Formats: sequence, C-alpha cells, structure tokens
Amino acid sequence: MKSNAIKKLSYDQLLAENTFLKFENANLKKVIFGQKRERFVPENNDQLTFLNMPVSSEPLSKTEKITYTRNKRNQKKKHPSRQLLPESLPRNEIIIEPEEDTTGLKKIGEQITEELEYEPGKVYVNRYVRPKYALAQDEGVMIGVLPTRPIEKGIAGPGLLAHISISKYVDHLPLYRQVQQFNRLGIDLAESTVNGWIKATSELIEPIVELMRDRVLQSGYLMADETPIMVQDPGIKGKNHQGYYWVYYDPLSREIFFDYQKGRGREGPNRILKDFKGYLQTDGYGGYNELGKKQGITAVGCMAHARRYFSEAQDSDPERADWMLHHIQVLYKIEHYASENQFTHQRRYQERQEYSTIVMEAIKNWLDVEYQTVLPKSPIGKAISYMLNQWPRLTVYLTDGKLEIDNNPVENAIRPIALGRKNYLFAGSHDGARRAAALYTIMANAKLQGVEPFFYFRDILSRIPDHPYKKLEQLLPKNWKKQYLK
Repeated sequence: MKSNAIKKLSYDQLLAENTFLKFENANLKKVIFGQKRERFVPENNDQLTFLNMPVSSEPLSKTEKITYTRNKRNQKKKHPSRQLLPESLPRNEIIIEPEEDTTGLKKIGEQITEELEYEPGKVYVNRYVRPKYALAQDEGVMIGVLPTRPIEKGIAGPGLLAHISISKYVDHLPLYRQVQQFNRLGIDLAESTVNGWIKATSELIEPIVELMRDRVLQSGYLMADETPIMVQDPGIKGKNHQGYYWVYYDPLSREIFFDYQKGRGREGPNRILKDFKGYLQTDGYGGYNELGKKQGITAVGCMAHARRYFSEAQDSDPERADWMLHHIQVLYKIEHYASENQFTHQRRYQERQEYSTIVMEAIKNWLDVEYQTVLPKSPIGKAISYMLNQWPRLTVYLTDGKLEIDNNPVENAIRPIALGRKNYLFAGSHDGARRAAALYTIMANAKLQGVEPFFYFRDILSRIPDHPYKKLEQLLPKNWKKQYLK
C-alpha cells in the first residue's frame, strides 16, 4: 500500500511538471512567433444575447446556453471607394492642355485627378531685426522689444522644440536619429545641445504638468498601472537601473498623469495617492494592496487581467479555458452594447444588474466547483486561483455604472512608452526619466482630448513664458481647444 501511494504521488508530480513545461514552452513560442492579442473566437460565433441566462453551479461536464437579443444594425454593404483627400491641404494646380491645337474649340468640362505628394519638412530662420533710434537731447536709445522666447538666448524656436519633443515621445524617434536628419539638411547640431533643449522644454511645461497631476488626483475614480524603463545610473557599474513609470488615469474627464519612480514598490503610489478617496482600479499587482485597504478607497479589479490567465491556459486545458473565455466574452458584449448605444451611467448600471450579475454568478459557481478538480500549479489552476483571489474586486464594477469592466484605457495610454523603449532603449539619468514623464503627460493628454500634438505643443511653448499663472487652466488641452483652436 505504501509503495503504491509513493508511485501514485510520483506520477502526479511528473504529470503536473509535464503539463507546466508544455505550457511554458507554448508561451515561449507565442512570445517569439505568435500574436500578442488575446482575442477569443468561440466555435459557435452566432449572435449572443443576454436574456434568460441560467445560473449553474454544476461542474464542467454540464453545459448551459447563454443568449440575448438586441436591435439589428443596418447591414447595407458599403462599396469600396477611394478616400477623399482633406480640403484643408493646399492644392498645387497643374493644367495639362492637349498636345493638339485647341483654337476655336469650346471647353465642355474638365477631368480632375488628385495626387497626394510630400516634401521634406522645412527648417527656416526667424531673423528679428530691431532698428535702434537715438532719442532727442541724448536721452538714450529707442528699440523694439524682443518677444519672449521659450529658451532665453537659445536658438531654438517653439516649433522646433515641439517637433523634437513629439518626434521622440510620440513618434519614438531617438534624439541621435533626429540629429542625423538635421545633418542631412545641412544643419550641424550636437546631441548634447538637443538634450539641453529637451531639459529646458520640460522645465518650461512643469507648471502645466503639476496642474494636470492635481486635476487627475482630485478625481473620485482612477485607473493605475505601471511599466518599466531602463535608466543609466553612474552608481551601478556594468548595467542599467530599472525604474518605473506609474500612470494614473481619470476615465471620466479623460485626463492622465505619468509619474517616475526608481522602483516598483508601494512607496510610489502610496505617496502620490496619500490623499486620494474613491474608486481605484488596478490589476492584481500587490503594490496596490495597501491602498485598497485604506479607508475611503474602494479597490476595483480588472477583468482583462483575469481573462489573460485563461487565454494562456487554452493550450493545456482548452475545454475549461474556453468555457470561461466564452462567459467573459458575454460580459464584454453587454459592455459593448451599452457603449454602442451611449447609455448613461445609470442605464448601464441597470443593464449590468439585469444581465451581467447572472453571468457573474454562473462564473463564480463554476470557479468554486472546478477549483476542487484541477492541479493548483497547472496553468488552469493558476487562472482559477487568480480569479477567485480577485473576485471581490472584480464584482465592484457591477455596483456603479461609471466604472469600467477593466483598466484597459490606462494600459493603452502606456503603450507609447513600450514603443519608445524599443527605440531609445533607456533614459540617460533619473532626472531624464522624470523629464520624459512630464512630456509623456503633455502628449497623452493632448491625444486623449483629440488635439493634434504639434500645433498644441508649439502654441503653449510660445504662450507659457508670459501666461498668467492664475489662468494656467486655459492651456490645458481641453480648454486650449475651445479657446485658441480656430
């Protein structure tokens, strides 16, 4: 009896290890060769509906059908056509007359063909000429006042500063490549000079960034996430330091703030959010746990992170993983339906109470049953365990219509940093990383408000040196668009 028990235990251990290794190998292949998205397409992809959904606590061998009804979209097929070029673009009109003689012929019309063309960006010099006049009776000299410039005694104008900043922090073009582009235009710029311009620009916009931070932190509903950035540190020999950008997003006002911290510890968010009260939506990272327990803060979970574990478990346990992914997909279809029909927060809350709660109850019953039947260290076991641990937070979104089902919006805002890392690789110093956080804050807020970043940034760089501090809110993207964008 004893030897049989030992053999059985060894077999179970080997089976669990084999399953884990297969899962790990499949994940490595996905990282190298596969797509990064987590889209789930069920075998039966018919239109789902969310009426009469049964709640079941039966194990996986039992099945259930989930359906809902909604208004049918207009299914008129659109024929492909060439996209019209914007009327705002300047037109260079080229008249092409027939080679034959047209003398005496009557013009009956014309055929117009438009071609989109491009010329490299133009660099030019503003030359301020200020005549000097001698006053009568040797009372001195009269001269025009030089306009305030972004960098005092610097040669860079607001448009050039805006272009360099946006090229790096929106288009992810490292400074050394930008210097090479200027060299091709015959302009010899040192990389250290351009770095100095970035530093001066970030210092200039600091009051606006601080205002953006204060506005975000005054919200009663925040999403938070973090992402790494490699930083050069003279105190570390042979390798770079790994710092973190912590990102805080207000989904209601669509405003965002980037904060740089040297580490991923709880000290960063605890300091920034020390006075925050309201809903805080995050993934399952433990750095937020202390905040979630503070009085006045309600922790909200992220369904997308819970779904991710089941997506990763599809190869090792497709039946269980597909069951969960199908049910989560129903939850997202309910959210999409509410968004598509522009429901108010109250109406969305009612939809969730009527339909989403039923799906969530079915999921919870399934989790409780299946948790007893899977290996804890298997991919599906870890997925079920994660979701059960996060369950109190995952259900909070059902209680308030203004809450989102996940924190994907803040993850989307972080993506430019991930793209930037692949190009400029690291920040030159901790101060450089903080300056980058300020510029990311400006660019991200412009994007969220639908403002073209170059025109916005160029304009505020020319205004801010003389702009009254009490009227600084006028330069926020949302207000700037209303007041200055004509």
